[in-house]
Amino acid sequence: MRMYIFLLLLVSVCVNAQAQSPLTIEKCYERAHNNYPLIKQKQLIEQSKEYSIANVRSGYLPQISINAQATYQSDVTQVPIAAPGFDIEPLSKDQYKFYGEISQSLYDGGAIKGQKLLMETNARIDDQKLEVELYKIKERINQLFFGILLVDEQTAQIRLLQNDLERNITRVESAVRNGIAYKMSIDLLRAEYLKATQRIIETQSMRQAYVTMLGYFINLPLDDNTVFEKPVVLSFEDQPILTRPELTLFNYQSELLGAQYELGKTKTLPRVGLFLQGGYGKPALNMLKNEFDTYYLGGVRLNWSLSGFYNTKRDEQIRDLNLQQVNAQMETFEFNTTLLTTQQKQELNKLNKLIEVDDKIIALRTSIKTMAEAQQENGVITTNDYLRELNAEDQAKQNRLLHEMQLLMALYAYQNTIGN
Repeated sequence: MRMYIFLLLLVSVCVNAQAQSPLTIEKCYERAHNNYPLIKQKQLIEQSKEYSIANVRSGYLPQISINAQATYQSDVTQVPIAAPGFDIEPLSKDQYKFYGEISQSLYDGGAIKGQKLLMETNARIDDQKLEVELYKIKERINQLFFGILLVDEQTAQIRLLQNDLERNITRVESAVRNGIAYKMSIDLLRAEYLKATQRIIETQSMRQAYVTMLGYFINLPLDDNTVFEKPVVLSFEDQPILTRPELTLFNYQSELLGAQYELGKTKTLPRVGLFLQGGYGKPALNMLKNEFDTYYLGGVRLNWSLSGFYNTKRDEQIRDLNLQQVNAQMETFEFNTTLLTTQQKQELNKLNKLIEVDDKIIALRTSIKTMAEAQQENGVITTNDYLRELNAEDQAKQNRLLHEMQLLMALYAYQNTIGN
């Protein structure tokens, strides 16, 4: 019994520890990728590819066909011999044939192999298009995740502001009781405290909206107790190598054009196969026997359609033109991506400089606020003057929080743009 209770407690502790573990942005990426409804298409694409390839492979199996034919012709073969006692009945002008044939390909010019490669390449393209769409989820996860972190830090800063106000309210209340301050000063401080409370209500409402949307994306029940781990600052590569899924898609599209061209070339090659035919007809193989009879025949068949050579040169030109189009699309994508990364690098430099100035402003505003608090306590300045400096310090700290989070978001957006 004690062992059973111990195991229950152990499981409970493990579950609570797991529930309280911070949620990382990498975990959000993974869960959003695996739980997005579009991911279901990956399995469908794979199944469709397997079925298509199985259909193509059936070309290696013996092919069976059943045929029937009834004809009436204007003339028939006759034996031009007229002799006493030697009479050959002429064939009927209506003739009938019903037969089945089994054929086995020995050489198809690589057509089946080319069709199989075409199916596989098409499946890779469909799958990569899906990866391109799923990759876009990262940007939306970034917006929600960093939005939550920013709101949390803004809320924490507002609570620090409230702590300053509470301390001053307590001090002024004591001064009012001693008759050295006016009650209006308390009302001003309390009004400012209530304004800060309103700001917290707004930030918490915004946080709840972000958390709810993020929960839908990653298919996890998130609430106000969920802890979000602040991501590490990523390294910055000034000359990055693009590894975006779109580049892989362009390569697959080029491979598809090559596979289509190679499959088209098989039209110019001969086909060799075995065949066996058995049937029932009038006449059968004996053309001098004008009656229904069974028959069979078999052998080797060669089929070579020379019309495939008509379009060989044009097919090659079409492939080259299509390859040029794909290359132009890839170059356009790389150009636009490079342009975007250039803008993002400028944004990163700007934010770093803003944060440096923020630190200087905060140091000055904190010093001014501290002196203003002492002057307000000694009656040199009014409560309004003190609140103005207090709010200025709070605004400076809020600006730094915003710029710091914007910098982190910009770093992750930059990495997302280059494909890391």
